[in-house]
Amino acid sequence: MTIAITGASGQLGRLVADQLLDTVDPSEVVLLTRDPAKLADYAERGADVRAADFGEPADLADAFSGVERVLLISTDVVGARVEGHRAAITAAAKAGVRHIAYTSVPEPTPDNPAGVVPDHAATEEALRESGLAWTMLRNNLYADMQVDSVAQAAASGQLVSNIGDGGAAYVTRADCAAVAVGVLTGEGHEGKAYDVTGPQAYTATDLAELANQQSGKAVEVVQVDDEAYTAGLVAAGLPEAFAPLLTSFGAATRLGKLATVTDVVERVGRRTPTALSALV
Repeated sequence: MTIAITGASGQLGRLVADQLLDTVDPSEVVLLTRDPAKLADYAERGADVRAADFGEPADLADAFSGVERVLLISTDVVGARVEGHRAAITAAAKAGVRHIAYTSVPEPTPDNPAGVVPDHAATEEALRESGLAWTMLRNNLYADMQVDSVAQAAASGQLVSNIGDGGAAYVTRADCAAVAVGVLTGEGHEGKAYDVTGPQAYTATDLAELANQQSGKAVEVVQVDDEAYTAGLVAAGLPEAFAPLLTSFGAATRLGKLATVTDVVERVGRRTPTALSALV
């Protein structure tokens, strides 16, 4: 069985590649990237590194040649990635790929305000319509990306938030990678949508407590509305085009879209999930 990973030079892609190479023979691993030079170290370990650019669909079928299973890692061009995802799915089907696992988001439904939802919903729909076997890996927000936020709250004494009483079951990239490898190398995952989560849903109060433990000082939770939160992000130096996206995740958290905790990391990834508290 040959397994391919798209976007293999990215943070999640490398983690999946590392775990996959520890699980199967390197000759069974195909790593796809726009710049193969970035994965020269994996080529030295025996993986087949191939050039693949979703913006060049005519060449994609060759990139997927001989592959049975694919991890389609969503690209990072939010709002402009569906066409590339569809091109990859079409090319994979043309090349004879049998099964695609796709990195999505929890509850990609119209009532979820997270700014990434339309892209993921459209890609999930394309997969269901492709005729290929599929698995949706609906990864929660990355715990790795919350470490700086907790540290900033510890330093300032305030945790500014727009999540209200909601919680998010933050999950590490490494745990997401383990689940992906479990799906790619296992059986019985076709037609399943997995919520990939950490072991606990953290509220703003929980995050403030983590900051308190880090600094030894009381950390106040300051709840603001979405408009004020976006303005605060921009004032802190975040690009104006990106700030609303982060705000939208807070809105989704506030509505309970990221609060579900599952045993998928243990059951499919075969490892104990790492709590955010272990990272800060």
